[in-house]
Amino acid sequence: MASSQAGADGVTRIVEVGAKPETAREATAEGWVHTTADAVSELVAGTKKGSPIETAKIAAIGGVKRTPDLLPHCHPIRVTGVDVTVEPGSDGRIHVVVAVRAVDRTGVEMEALTGVAAAALSLYDTAKAFDRRARIEGIRLLAKSGGKSGDFVADPS
Repeated sequence: MASSQAGADGVTRIVEVGAKPETAREATAEGWVHTTADAVSELVAGTKKGSPIETAKIAAIGGVKRTPDLLPHCHPIRVTGVDVTVEPGSDGRIHVVVAVRAVDRTGVEMEALTGVAAAALSLYDTAKAFDRRARIEGIRLLAKSGGKSGDFVADPS
């Protein structure tokens, strides 16, 4: 069944990708945790649980690796690399960026987005002790390369 027809019968399934060639793929996503400058300072300083910044990086990697467990239509893929950046700002915002690389038959956009979400949730989990109004915003795909659909780069705004 062609991917454009998958699910037309109302049955949920994973789209067949076995005939597609394995190619190098990469995706980068971002998100923001908005809180207070004081809360960011607390997170940077560390808590009795350890370093929330480093824990968020571990959560991002875990999110990338567990994406098919969370999202039923995602194929398990062979991730070849993950880069995570967590940048606390003095303005009360923390910027999370996750880049994922793989050589496989399907893309890694969902893995990058899930990694960002997991990191942001990890930061929120600690930030809520200092600021109950903390929020997660702006999770989006920044760029992707590889695969049949080609390259994509988000507008900077």
